[in-house]
Amino acid sequence: MFRLEGIMSPMVTPFTRDEQIDEDALRKETRFLADAGVHGLTVCGSTGEGYAMRSEEIGRVTSIVRDEAGSQTPIITGIIADSAKIAIDLGMAAKKSGADGLMVTPVHYVFSPTSEGTVEYYRRIGETIGLPIVIYNVIPWNVISVDLVVRLMEMEKIRGIKQSGGDIHVLADMIRAIGDRIPVMTAIDDMLFPSFIIGASGAIAAICTIAPNLCLEVWQAAKDRDLKKGIEIHHRILPVWRAIGKGDMPARAKEALRQLGRHVGPARNPMISVSDQARKEIHDALLEAKLLT
Repeated sequence: MFRLEGIMSPMVTPFTRDEQIDEDALRKETRFLADAGVHGLTVCGSTGEGYAMRSEEIGRVTSIVRDEAGSQTPIITGIIADSAKIAIDLGMAAKKSGADGLMVTPVHYVFSPTSEGTVEYYRRIGETIGLPIVIYNVIPWNVISVDLVVRLMEMEKIRGIKQSGGDIHVLADMIRAIGDRIPVMTAIDDMLFPSFIIGASGAIAAICTIAPNLCLEVWQAAKDRDLKKGIEIHHRILPVWRAIGKGDMPARAKEALRQLGRHVGPARNPMISVSDQARKEIHDALLEAKLLT
């Protein structure tokens, strides 16, 4: 089942104190998000610390979430790698564990391939694994341009793009160029409502995991063209992302969930527990958003 639309929460990966996968917490998170009514789940992406996980761990997380969410919930597994060989290893583990699709970043090491190399990268992954691919356009020094996305769309397995990077202008260009052919999902957490209004097919953004109900409400407000409600929710979401969307985002996201009563453990090293000041910033933002009382 592959559907790319609406609010698709990118899950955190709960860890124990010794940085092992916490299956019980992962199952609880899956149930929480499913009960909230999100339209799909992504695992092992940036929010899920997929960059810090081995293939067997990615397979295990995918399998647990698949089992807990059931067959009707689309599950897309993140692939964050620096070579086609490693990406294929990770992707095959996800496929064997029940993923409906893959969310694949460009390579992110200091070197950048040519456009032809990027095309070949996605071609090999798609042809070898055989699952639908969502391009995760997030690497700041290896951005996939609109023109290159148009080339990549010639491949059967390219079925959508997650446009990140905090730039709604590039998102607007993507929607205008290709939005009538493949889904363009926003990952601009503090601009969800504007993203939906200009035509984004949905969101795969960390804020959809922190505050799924607010994100579902703002999605519905956009569909209903209810500007007053959409703007109101936008202003509730904004301070939360300002407090969380920083360089140590995975650690901050887990701290926010802890404060909300959803215990998912620490982030993996080199992410460390947030400072007291950051903890207060997050607390104040959750209060302002009326997520805490």
